[in-house]
Amino acid sequence: MVLPSRNQCRNTGCDTLQIWLDSGLRQNGVDLVLGEDLQIDGQAIYIDGRQVGRKVDVSDAKGQNEARSMAGIVDWILLDLGEWKMIPIENIIAACDGGPTKVAAKITSPEQVLGAAFALQIGVDALLVNQDTLETALIAKSQRGEVTSFESETEVMTNKKLSIAEVIEVKEGGVGDRVCVDLISMLNIGEGMLIGSNSKSLILVHGETVESEFVPSRPFRVNAGAAHSYILMGDGSTRYLSELKMGDEVMVIDSLGNSRKAIVGRIKIEKRPFILFRWRDENHNEAGALLQQAETVRLIGESDLMSITQLKPGMKILGWTGTSGRHVGQEISAKVDEK
Repeated sequence: MVLPSRNQCRNTGCDTLQIWLDSGLRQNGVDLVLGEDLQIDGQAIYIDGRQVGRKVDVSDAKGQNEARSMAGIVDWILLDLGEWKMIPIENIIAACDGGPTKVAAKITSPEQVLGAAFALQIGVDALLVNQDTLETALIAKSQRGEVTSFESETEVMTNKKLSIAEVIEVKEGGVGDRVCVDLISMLNIGEGMLIGSNSKSLILVHGETVESEFVPSRPFRVNAGAAHSYILMGDGSTRYLSELKMGDEVMVIDSLGNSRKAIVGRIKIEKRPFILFRWRDENHNEAGALLQQAETVRLIGESDLMSITQLKPGMKILGWTGTSGRHVGQEISAKVDEK
């Protein structure tokens, strides 16, 4: 078996993650099986009977220095990790990046897989895993095959058609539990989340990315509104804001309809005054939302951003309209009315 060099992978886009299985039967997605086409004899690594590299214990500084010294000399370095996992992996990837030496890591739990597979936005070239970790490793391999450039916690998705809705009512909305959705990635100007009280018609609430002389920006945050509101998730389903938790994937969408998944870092809930507003969309759905009464909460108009405190009937705002009702967040064909 001839494996591409690290340089070849970087230059041709064949950035494939190899999966090495330490025992058991070969299955789809597994490249090498220990004891068959992969052998480890002491520190020596053999693939199809040919010595290709060394296994190195990188649990201490001495081992990491030894692994670094092999960069450019051997085809493969297999990292045997100690208590520290990510830092040794990152250090050796950095030492080997741009050269012919590829890096493999022995992974012992599913929680370590993504960190190794995408370390330094490059990732190791192979994972040596057991049966308990194999499923997660195969998912990581699939993800590496789907993206051409790594975006830590985001995945570029297809364009989602947005539409213009007309505001038909604006009034004071009382005091309630306001939910801020804080991400582990940054939002850009023009990006936000689709929010609303009716799952068939959602409005694009802009992120807190705009600078102000009165308060600092929070470019990881969308002040998403009342706890009962729907939010569009990364998989296209909806969920109530009150149900969100750290680690969930929500959909981030910009004013052109370009969307991506982003991971929630935390949810912040506080008592705040609301503005209630309603709109009519292009499908003649009438829907509404309650957003915090604050100048930093913004919607996207036909040509510019507007604060929720500036909103008036007749104004046009950007949103999304659907045709189906939902049950537990999933689209269904049955008639559903939400008012």
